[in-house]
Amino acid sequence: MKHIWEGKRVITNSTNTTNKRSSERQTLAVPARLAWKDQRGVNRFASVVTRDISDSGVFVESSTALSIPLYRLVQFQVEPLILRDSNDLPESLRQGRILSAVYRVSHASSRSGHGFALRLMVAPKRHQMDVEAARATA
Repeated sequence: MKHIWEGKRVITNSTNTTNKRSSERQTLAVPARLAWKDQRGVNRFASVVTRDISDSGVFVESSTALSIPLYRLVQFQVEPLILRDSNDLPESLRQGRILSAVYRVSHASSRSGHGFALRLMVAPKRHQMDVEAARATA
């Protein structure tokens, strides 16, 4: 959104925003677990709930305050084992623990808990399809 000041009033020009995501995001509340090492090297664990999921990322919320800084590597895992067989989950999340990077931290508000946006360290879908096609022709 671009604001242009003319005199004492504001004229707002909305720009055409298109979805630049590589994969569709779906709203899905599933219990999950995070594991990471803090700044002292101590292993930490937390139970979280997913809010939305895509092939390359997930946003999770925790009801308790967690001290996970930006860009920290964490292990993300959907729980329990039965949920991993769900067709609602992307294929990458059905494989167990996934190395992920924290790329956004949201502090608790009256409507939601502490949130963390995680980038899943998985091969992009396009690349996987290219690899599978190359194997098929070989």
